[in-house]
Amino acid sequence: MASNEYGARLDRNGYAPSILQKAECCFRCGATCGKLDRNEVFGGVNRDKSKRYGLWVLMCHEPCHSVFHSDAEYRTHLRHYAQGVANLEYGWSKETFIRMFGKNYI
Repeated sequence: MASNEYGARLDRNGYAPSILQKAECCFRCGATCGKLDRNEVFGGVNRDKSKRYGLWVLMCHEPCHSVFHSDAEYRTHLRHYAQGVANLEYGWSKETFIRMFGKNYI
C-alpha cells in the first residue's frame, strides 16, 4: 500500500487519514447519522494534494457539504484552519504552503 512522504498510508483512493478530524461525524454539524461525504478542503488542481496530506473532512451530504461549496466565507474559514493544522503537523512554513497550494489562507 502506498504512503505519503510523512509515512501516512494512503487508501485505495489515494486518501491519507484526515489530519483535520478524528471522529466519524460531520465536521460542520457533528451529525453521525446519514450519508457522510469526504470533502477535500483544497479542490481543483490541489484536490490530490488535499487527499495525499489528509486535508479533508467528513460532511453530511445535505446540507453541510452543499454549504462548503456555496458559502465562500465558510470555505475560507475551513481553508485557514486546514493550513494552520498542516503547517503544524508537517512543519511547513507559510512559504512552503504557498509553494505547494498556490495561496496563503492565514
